[in-house]
Amino acid sequence: TVEPLEYYRRFLKENCRPDGRELGEFRATTVNIGSITTADGSALVKLGNTTVICGVKAELAAPAVDSANKGYIVPNVELPSLCSTRFRSGPPGEEAQAASQFIADVVENSQIIAKEDLCIASGKLAWVLYCDIICLDYDGNILDASAFALLAALKNVQLPSVTINEETGLSEVNLKQKNPLVIRQHPVATSFAIFDDTLLIVDPTAEEEDLATGTVTVVTDDEGRLCSVHKPGGSPLTGAKLQDCITRAITRHKEVKKLIDKVIKSIKPK
Repeated sequence: TVEPLEYYRRFLKENCRPDGRELGEFRATTVNIGSITTADGSALVKLGNTTVICGVKAELAAPAVDSANKGYIVPNVELPSLCSTRFRSGPPGEEAQAASQFIADVVENSQIIAKEDLCIASGKLAWVLYCDIICLDYDGNILDASAFALLAALKNVQLPSVTINEETGLSEVNLKQKNPLVIRQHPVATSFAIFDDTLLIVDPTAEEEDLATGTVTVVTDDEGRLCSVHKPGGSPLTGAKLQDCITRAITRHKEVKKLIDKVIKSIKPK
């Protein structure tokens, strides 16, 4: 408690961490899909103690004038005061805003869903997907958990089929016929904390994030391409170190994809 950094350094010298993990080891990851019955798609993700739930609500709206054939995806990350003592009630703080912006960038850069797929009638009607990501328990690495929860929730979305009546011009929704979203890419985020400007540890806890000299999050897609690198200040990274992060992120991508596929297969109607 008195010298947390020294305490950590002693472990890091031995290539392990106080919780028994190796430097490149993730905490136990679990995902539960479809837990919110009132949402059009939902997922609960646990990364160690960090717990995040994502609910997707679909609404109909007119597309924007400059992109008449596109729908919208509106992600929002909430870090309420109940998930950790570090957050206060009230309007979203800096960390929540940064997380929301990060998720919005991932959605945009990875083309997880083609916005054209959300269009029902060009210039008239499109789907808006409101993706609310709420942290229930905060213990570091919120970005990985949020990106994972969003991906799993989107894979769980079932949208009713909508047609526009030629005579009245009104939309008709058929709730009996539902279709899943077309997920084009599966972006997966992998976060690292940088210790003493040189050591990289993966999936940092809240304590490790506080002691680290910087953090970096790498997002990769199915082909192992980079979707985004998020590095909010802190220690600089050499090219070689960044390459290490990307290699580890590609391995992590395979692990997460396997986990999602397994869960989805288990809940598919027989």
